[in-house]
Amino acid sequence: MKICFVMYPWDKVEPETDSTLRLIHEAALRGHTVAITTPNNLTMRDSMAIGFCHVLKNKEVSSNIPSFYRKAEFKKAQLPLAGFDAIFMRANPPLDTMALNFLDSVRDHTFIMNDIDGLRVANNKLYTASLPDPNNEFIPVTHVSKNREYLERVLEESPNDRMILKPLNGYGGKGVILVEKSAKSSMKSLLDFYIGDDKNYVILQDYIEGAEQGDVRIMMLNGEPIGAMRRVPANGDVRSNIHAGGKEVKHTLTKQELRLCKHIGPKLVRDGLYFVGLDVINGKLVEVNVLSPGGITRINRLNRTKLQCEVIDFVESVVMAKKLSIARKNEFSKVIADATAY
Repeated sequence: MKICFVMYPWDKVEPETDSTLRLIHEAALRGHTVAITTPNNLTMRDSMAIGFCHVLKNKEVSSNIPSFYRKAEFKKAQLPLAGFDAIFMRANPPLDTMALNFLDSVRDHTFIMNDIDGLRVANNKLYTASLPDPNNEFIPVTHVSKNREYLERVLEESPNDRMILKPLNGYGGKGVILVEKSAKSSMKSLLDFYIGDDKNYVILQDYIEGAEQGDVRIMMLNGEPIGAMRRVPANGDVRSNIHAGGKEVKHTLTKQELRLCKHIGPKLVRDGLYFVGLDVINGKLVEVNVLSPGGITRINRLNRTKLQCEVIDFVESVVMAKKLSIARKNEFSKVIADATAY
């Protein structure tokens, strides 16, 4: 199998914790051809989408992943994207929509994870807010707007004393703050800062009780949970993100979390979002991470598992099914051609 990873630069990889590196290592360990490139290295030549790639040289693959990273050798090559069996979109947020335009032309020939249209509709927090949940069983009450007066009124009329304010296109816990009614006098200046010259949407969301105890990252593969961890925020912080100072602890999914996964799983699959990370607080979904969901390394360590094996298994099965379908169609086409020949 030939796999291309559209990702962040190789020298930005953190070998001890990087999830994409675990996927690359597993693919190489199985003998697959692995190439990496970045969104900036996608281009068109003679109406054909190509990538300026670095192809991992075939040699013995170390079982130690940090060692594999340090010893990795690559060969530069200009390669047609349609020639790959699978493409992993693993670039960091924010979404590079131009990169998706390059991939549009190869989607009929190559399995892309996650699907281009799915990435387009789910690349920001508006996707979570739009999920069907009329009774707010799984999604906290959420408001998204640029209208300052409306957002101030939402805080004023909220039955709760606290709400969460964050930028629509934020990621990694950046810009997430807790606002209280008692400090509503500062709300205007906060909105001025976040919205700017009416350029940016912001989210105002009900504060979920128990948020101070952290959130849960759930890894979903083909609509099913395959692993999870709890992330506990640092003292005095409302953010649980590891890069924001949080720490991870082992977690077993609750009945409510399993019900949430069952509720959202089918829609994720319909949207082509086969491998995502859900951020959940007290059984309620606050974010769906679709571009480059992390957590594989930490969940593996906490549970003595290898989630990357399940992910590559899934990709192999999809690619094999696609190849069998093409072979079957070609076989049937030959039967028809032979039967109608004069």
